[in-house]
Amino acid sequence: MLQPVAFALAFLIPGLGHAYLGQARRGVMIGIGVLGLFISGLFIGGVDSVDRREDFFWFLGQALVGPVAFGVDYYHQNHLKVTDPGSNVPRSPRPNEKRLPDGTAAPLDASKGERPPYSKSLGRANELGTLYTTVAGMMNLICMIDAAFNRRKARPA
Repeated sequence: MLQPVAFALAFLIPGLGHAYLGQARRGVMIGIGVLGLFISGLFIGGVDSVDRREDFFWFLGQALVGPVAFGVDYYHQNHLKVTDPGSNVPRSPRPNEKRLPDGTAAPLDASKGERPPYSKSLGRANELGTLYTTVAGMMNLICMIDAAFNRRKARPA
């Protein structure tokens, strides 16, 4: 029997769909697994691992984690990326640039010891972070389907 409410709740917060069905322990374990894998990917590859503009097809998988992925992407696009003067297209800052309050790029002043707002992770670290966050989304998709078509009886508390 289809459980659309459980499916929607499992998308909003990983594991919440199973908790709604009376499987609280299983829901907690799913939440820990999916969100733990997603956060591990962020630690490995940095916030730049979630980027809907530069890595759109990877973001489709990451979006299955739910609002958490959209929040990370929003923060990345609006608070870390820079734009060139006269352009509205955000990009990652170069190593010698800083982000001004209006979001435009400006050269760093080395005499003041300024550092860029963040640096894009290099090489395999960014790739592994992107992979971890996308696999977390794929895992949550499986859990969402399991919650939607769950036939198990809830255990008595």
